[in-house]
Amino acid sequence: MTPQPEFKCAIVVSDELPTGLAVNAASVLSLTMGHRVEGLVGVDVKDADGVIHPGVIHTPLPILTAPREQVGTIVQTSAAQDEMFFVSFSSLAQGCKTYEEYIDRMAATSTADLASVGVGLYGPRKQVNKLVGSLPLLR
Repeated sequence: MTPQPEFKCAIVVSDELPTGLAVNAASVLSLTMGHRVEGLVGVDVKDADGVIHPGVIHTPLPILTAPREQVGTIVQTSAAQDEMFFVSFSSLAQGCKTYEEYIDRMAATSTADLASVGVGLYGPRKQVNKLVGSLPLLR
């Protein structure tokens, strides 16, 4: 999916997470989005001294909060929308110490048993706004 001006990004984390875990969830989700949404990260830029700086995301990326149940609802609603890219981050994933542990635990867990503690969204502005437009920023 290539970024389009009429598209929007947002990350929503559970308001039940302590600050450190909320920031961890948002970081993991933003890394995945940057990797999976082609062109979301802009080109490298050069400063006045000629030093090149790696590109950063070129669209706003609000980090919002919602009750855990609402995070799960956002995940389910996003899954049903064709143009929406979403990535869910579960409490299972957040509790793993290694990626191998994550792979093993996911293989033994059904989708219905995954509790989402965060979700990253990239999709049509109107659809994203409908899902997250009234949510507060993480503070």
